[in-house]
Amino acid sequence: MGNNGAVETTPILHVDMDAFYATVEVAKDPSLKGKPVIVGGQGGRGVVTSASYEARAFGVTSAMPMVRAKRLCPHAEFRSNDFEAYQDYSSKIRTIFDSYTPLVEPLSLDEAFLDVSGSVKIFGPPVEIARRIKADVASLGLACTVGVAPNKFLAKLASNAGKPDGLLVVPHDDVQRFLHPLDVGALWGVGEKTAEVLRRLGLKTVGDIANLPRRTLERAVGDAVGSHLWHLANGIDERAVTPHEPNKQVGSEETFASDLDAREEILREILRLSDRTASRLRSKAMCGRTVTLKVRWSNFKTITRSRTLDHPIDTAAEIYSVARSLFEDLDPERPRIRLLGVAMSGLADGNPVKQLQLGEDDSKPGWNDAAKAVDDVRRRFGDEALGPATLLDEPG
Repeated sequence: MGNNGAVETTPILHVDMDAFYATVEVAKDPSLKGKPVIVGGQGGRGVVTSASYEARAFGVTSAMPMVRAKRLCPHAEFRSNDFEAYQDYSSKIRTIFDSYTPLVEPLSLDEAFLDVSGSVKIFGPPVEIARRIKADVASLGLACTVGVAPNKFLAKLASNAGKPDGLLVVPHDDVQRFLHPLDVGALWGVGEKTAEVLRRLGLKTVGDIANLPRRTLERAVGDAVGSHLWHLANGIDERAVTPHEPNKQVGSEETFASDLDAREEILREILRLSDRTASRLRSKAMCGRTVTLKVRWSNFKTITRSRTLDHPIDTAAEIYSVARSLFEDLDPERPRIRLLGVAMSGLADGNPVKQLQLGEDDSKPGWNDAAKAVDDVRRRFGDEALGPATLLDEPG
């Protein structure tokens, strides 16, 4: 560290877009500016994915059932999800970040960490870079909040505290004053159960944890958790900003008008989603090794289960075989399912390359040939023209 501490000890930015999906809708249609905007599924089982701050004033929040959001704010402007637009704006935002530093770690479409320690000689101190980024984002018709701090943990806390449309700097010598008054729930990894344990120990604030001897905390909550919490409570986070591309995934999911509770019906939908995912995978000339099943129960609890194979696949039969196995491993007593999803990751370009078994004849038609035939028919006559025979038996 040098003498210009503000520059050298606060090089990490956390940029978080404000009400991203809702703000993109306003950017697309400026007549919505200043109005409550609610984005999400518009059907009876739809869920809010984003709400403008004008809508949040009426109590509307993300993940809320759309029916309830309409009761709370009936005069809002409602818009369906437009993921193509959100991805397009996210790409534009990423271009802005990349113009200031190559060290960008995206967390999602609408937030990222930036390490600007190597950029200060060109663009000025980190706070000036943060101002420039906010201005560049504003030129797109969007708003963001930026936290500027010595490390990733503190930068994210700063952006949360600075919302909306803010810029909050946590200087190195002010870390304790900023961090210690916060509730223990502000620490990464502290959920309701851990927070309850900490409060039973008389630890209500981050400062309480920081002032506890590290070994005492480790004995109380376990070595790994105790060490993790003690370091964060003292503002220590040595993780570097690591540039990476988001994991590629191809999949399909569906929220149902009525909960599914019959095993045969559930398996039918898993097959339908497997077929759709396989078709999308092949349309991109790709194959994958990891199958993921997503299940949202009627109580809104959502789980995902994945299995990685030792070879890539791209057909509905192969994907369904794994997805079905993942579902059956759940062994639910009374399944009531609101949403199902099937996805493929661990992607590679081209068709799967499989090793022939002893005595196997690769000249005979197989699943890949059948899949190609299905794709040809669908290209000519539409996606619903041909599919697994099981799906033809469903009631009218």
